[in-house]
Amino acid sequence: MSETSDDDDESYRSIPLIDAHHHFWDPVHHRIPWLSEPLPIPFRYGDYRSLRRPFLPPDLTRVAADFDLRKSVHIETEWDPQDPLGETAWVKSLAQEYGFPHAMAGQAWLDRDGIEEVLAGHAESGIVRSVRDKPTTTHSPWMPPPGPRGQMSDDRWRKGYALLEKYDLDFELQTLWWHLPEAAQLAQDFPATRIILNHTGVPTGRDPASLDAWSQAMRVLAVEPNVVVKISGLGMSDAPWSATSNRKVVLDTIAIFGVERCMFASNYPVDGLAGDYRTIMGGFMDLVADRSEEDRRKLFHDNARRYYRLGDDESS
Repeated sequence: MSETSDDDDESYRSIPLIDAHHHFWDPVHHRIPWLSEPLPIPFRYGDYRSLRRPFLPPDLTRVAADFDLRKSVHIETEWDPQDPLGETAWVKSLAQEYGFPHAMAGQAWLDRDGIEEVLAGHAESGIVRSVRDKPTTTHSPWMPPPGPRGQMSDDRWRKGYALLEKYDLDFELQTLWWHLPEAAQLAQDFPATRIILNHTGVPTGRDPASLDAWSQAMRVLAVEPNVVVKISGLGMSDAPWSATSNRKVVLDTIAIFGVERCMFASNYPVDGLAGDYRTIMGGFMDLVADRSEEDRRKLFHDNARRYYRLGDDESS
């Protein structure tokens, strides 16, 4: 558990929070294959059996009770791939019942038949701002020039990607850091579509060599002005979440992309496998405690409000 004082509690509430990346699910009543079915999948945080239970808006407000949580963004959960719009309808019903979430990223398999119908359905929902399709990747960063190439270079996949501009949808990119130069080319080829990089580009190690390679790839992507990044998903399978171990990743990301293009997010409940909400979000707040109040508001609230088109907070 997090070891913080009452003064820490008060400081955590001093900055309004929009959680820009979390998940709601109910694998008991809805088919989410990796959560609903008995055979586990390989998972970067290891054993995830504890996630196989509902996580709903009251659960988020409970775990985030130490913070001034104003709004939130649900990210697709790999719901039944035969019914991508089913998750959107369900999440919209949660928003109507509980007031959370305020926006979401929908599921979209960009290389499949019927993708335009799916994107149109997301766009018409009123709650979807972006879509996520985790493009396939290579298993190693060590490839000859021009480097690793995965699904972001596939013509059929890119044809689906090209439709995002038509439906005013951003793209949530979750990929391994060695594919970030490939993502930079995608951003360059489709400049009207915003890419929201998930999980800080997935740094795979904390040793100096790994962090240097990740940092160089992040710098390549940051050149493209239509890319923003969510600082989240920084758990490791072999150690509990700590601000100390993630300090360089967090501060380097802000230095590379700039305050205006960064957002903090919890990735809850997935990152609950690595640390509780207070440890993670409080750790992020501690790491930027020396920044101005204006910068901290941007990182924890204002940027997410702007990029996800969430409107004004009544109590801001």
